[in-house]
Amino acid sequence: MNMGLVYAEIELVNPGDILLHKRGFIKETEIRREKVKCLVDSGVYMMCINESIKNQLGLEHVRYETAQLADGTLKKIEVVGPLTVNFINRGTNCNAMVLPGNTEVLLGAIPMEDLDVIIDPRNQTLALPPDRPYMAQKSLK
Repeated sequence: MNMGLVYAEIELVNPGDILLHKRGFIKETEIRREKVKCLVDSGVYMMCINESIKNQLGLEHVRYETAQLADGTLKKIEVVGPLTVNFINRGTNCNAMVLPGNTEVLLGAIPMEDLDVIIDPRNQTLALPPDRPYMAQKSLK
């Protein structure tokens, strides 16, 4: 079997806009959201977006962190947030590292764990666990 790359369609949302909408300051149509195709990568720690998505969603600077890139080099990377990540019937809030230009969006291990999703290597898809398709399950131990 050829082990290829796994991609998923996710929705990225500015949760501050959701709060503004709930408080009556903006219309639902003004909530900044973006549907994107992302590379599912359990070897990446955090959610990674590009500068275009950061700007489209109006995400705020949180801090800088040092990240090791695929070629082994270390780079200072901006972290923004909060960011809501939605997949099918699951959602999570997290911060995201901002990669330069129009770099591919990466769904990392932390948001995947919180979404309670699995990588299905046979079908090369991101999927809901068969034993809990309707609601995410968290471990408290």
